[in-house]
Amino acid sequence: MQDLKVSIIQSDLIWKDVDANLASFAYDIDQIQEDIDLIVLPEMFNMGFVVDPEDVAEEMEGKSMQWLRDQAKQKQAVICASIIILENGNYYNRLLWVQPNGHFQHYDKRHLFSLGGEHHKFTAGRTESPIVELKGWKIKPLVCYDLRFPVWAKNNYSKGEYEYDLLIYIANWPASRRDPWMSLLKARAIENQVYVIGVNRIGEDGNGLAHAGDSNIYDAKGKKLIKHASNTEYTETLSLSKKTLNDFREKFTVGLDWDRFFVEK
Repeated sequence: MQDLKVSIIQSDLIWKDVDANLASFAYDIDQIQEDIDLIVLPEMFNMGFVVDPEDVAEEMEGKSMQWLRDQAKQKQAVICASIIILENGNYYNRLLWVQPNGHFQHYDKRHLFSLGGEHHKFTAGRTESPIVELKGWKIKPLVCYDLRFPVWAKNNYSKGEYEYDLLIYIANWPASRRDPWMSLLKARAIENQVYVIGVNRIGEDGNGLAHAGDSNIYDAKGKKLIKHASNTEYTETLSLSKKTLNDFREKFTVGLDWDRFFVEK
């Protein structure tokens, strides 16, 4: 039963400037002195939330993917982030789970943000996010607007086992809706009896939308584990305790009473 050491990076993003953003995050990652297991970056970390992907999309072996592989290898840690991918003529907001050995898993964002026009040019993912494993932890990574759809994140309990232990949301979530961001992260932690990580950006994007960050880690009781002011850049590293999670689950056995249902693809 191992703890999981996680670093989250909250940063301003430079609009559509891949080189500048990669350099900025490379510096932030290099400053992490501890041995860590997982690094979590915001949605579209390399350019900001862009919905006109024609001139900025990359293929799977492009610059940003190679950068993720290099950073994961250098830090000997998994990196979780999303980039715009062009594949078979379709554009995807693709979450990548990149391992130190270069192997990766991916999830294409299911819930495209129609209010922001994301659905016009992007293709929605049609599969559930993978349950990835790291040091005995089962982890479910999702993207931004997915947070508003609790069924998509629903944990399951069967024969004494939970489907997953940690839920991750990477985002470009505007400051004007920061209260729902924080409230829903807390709710997902409580209702699924898991740790929840939410990593958001700060600063103003190319459309004039402000972002306050409010990145945090919540425990299964909905308690915030990080104390940082909004609108600040920071890197925070925490150890998540599997024993603490298991002890709480054994004491408060709500999983036994969860409803069972299926989501149509």
